[in-house]
Amino acid sequence: MERRKFLGLGLTAAAVLPVALSAKDFRQEKPDAWTAHKVQPAIEALYGKITPVEEGVTVQAPKVASNGGAVPVKIKSDIPAKTVAIFQDANPEATVAVYDLSEGGIIDYSIKIKMKGSGTITAIVEGKDGKFYLGKVSLEVALGGCEG
Repeated sequence: MERRKFLGLGLTAAAVLPVALSAKDFRQEKPDAWTAHKVQPAIEALYGKITPVEEGVTVQAPKVASNGGAVPVKIKSDIPAKTVAIFQDANPEATVAVYDLSEGGIIDYSIKIKMKGSGTITAIVEGKDGKFYLGKVSLEVALGGCEG
């Protein structure tokens, strides 16, 4: 009898879990942000005309990436936020990723991105206070990652 209760609770949890893990599909909601070739138009397509404050967001990457095929990038912030968006200006499309934060979400991301050449990586944090915050870092890429 205990086994049946356990299995029943497991099935109920499995049915509820996808609802709890739902996220926005920014590619569907803001398609122009994903096809913009420059950072500023990509930001405007995602957030509209904004004036982000350059504080509270740390973007770390190596000064020189030996291979643009996998550039390690870290984004950190203590700002209570709704979204975090990452952009770069070396590839044909500027938008890299957009994260929708849940209540109490922590901004401490480590990702690897592909970069065709040297450029700047920009992160925009949409704060719960309605303000936008910016952090960026420039880097050199020794061997481009998009040529094959």
